[in-house]
Formats: sequence, structure tokens, C-alpha cells
Amino acid sequence: MSDAAQPTAAEVRAAAEAVKAALDRHLAAVERRSGDDDTAVYEAFNALATAAEAYDEILYDRYDEVTPFEIPGADGALPPYAGPDEPHALSVLIRRDYAVAEPQRLLAQARRIAEIDGEPDTTGPAARAGVSPLAALGVLFGEYEPDEIASRHKEFGLEEGDSTLWVTAAEELPEPGEWLTAPFEHADPERIICRFDVSSVFDEDDDDDQEEEGAGGSDS
Repeated sequence: MSDAAQPTAAEVRAAAEAVKAALDRHLAAVERRSGDDDTAVYEAFNALATAAEAYDEILYDRYDEVTPFEIPGADGALPPYAGPDEPHALSVLIRRDYAVAEPQRLLAQARRIAEIDGEPDTTGPAARAGVSPLAALGVLFGEYEPDEIASRHKEFGLEEGDSTLWVTAAEELPEPGEWLTAPFEHADPERIICRFDVSSVFDEDDDDDQEEEGAGGSDS
């Protein structure tokens, strides 16, 4: 970069102040969070990530220095939003993965759910739910909403895997039944308004960083 195109020291200072303000907003949003999927926290996180990235770039352009900031998921960032500015409809796409960690717990809970009025059942839904994992899962997801299963998964013998929630914009509501045969086929990343991802890989990345720091500190 030529000297004429370099940012000024004042611009670098302004970018640093923007990071500080974004940190304050993020902390305030976290302190006021209403749940795991709080939109205000998500928006504050994105604002902080944007401010930190801008500061990192302008600091390098002016002083040839970098920051220790690393934004999770930057390599797989979403494409620029290309949906309507004033969406008249939206779609909420959810995927949650589970492992059947305790099959016997799953079967027992499903049988309990399927039992009617506490009467013994040797051939009906309760009996099938008590011996067939497929039947047990059908009973479980037929009885509870997905959010309740997510909050009580251990109770049902399930172990959480990755999960994601996409909110996408649309020009208008589809016709009834239009997408039921392929509900996720037309999910467009360029129409995502916001998304929320949960994965153990984020925790693993933190652990790896700590191990590397520990290894570096042991050199003699």
C-alpha cells in the first residue's frame, strides 16, 4: 500500500474505540440475555466481530501490526445478504443432531409416555415403544415439542450433537403444501437474516489454544 492510501493514526484510533464500544455492547447484551438464542447477543457478537476485523485490518495497513483476535467461523462466513430489504415472510430452518446415548432410558421413557391410564399394555403402542427404538422415537417426538426435547434430552437418553437455526427472508409466504415434499431444498444462504450455531468444536478450539499456550510456556 502506498503512503498516500494509508489510513491515518486518527482513523486507527477511531477503529480501536469502535472495538471498545462493541465490547461494552456485547457484554451488556450477554448480561441481559433471555436465553441461548437471544437475538441481541447474536447481533452484538456480529458487531464485535466486524469491529475487531476492521481494527485488525487498519492497524496492519498503518503500522504493519496484527491483533490476537480470531473470529470463530470466519473461514465459513455467510455470503452477503441478497434477500429483500423488507421481507413479507420468513422461514425458520432448524437442525439438531442427537446420539442415542442410553437406549434403555429412551425405551423406558417412551413406554411410560405411551401407557394409557396406567393400564398394562402387552401388544399396543406402549409395548412397542418399550422394545423398539424407532417406535420409542416416534412416541417421544409425537408427545413433545422439539424445544422441550432439546431442554430435556438427557432425560430421554439422548446426547446433543451440533445444532443450527437459520432465519431466512422471503418475498411472500409459499402456497400451502408447496414445499412439504422437500422442505430444505431451497434454503438460500444469501437470504439468511440471522443464524445461531451450537457445536462442541468451538469448545475444542478453545482447548487446543490453551494446550498450545501451555506447550509454548514449557520450552526451556
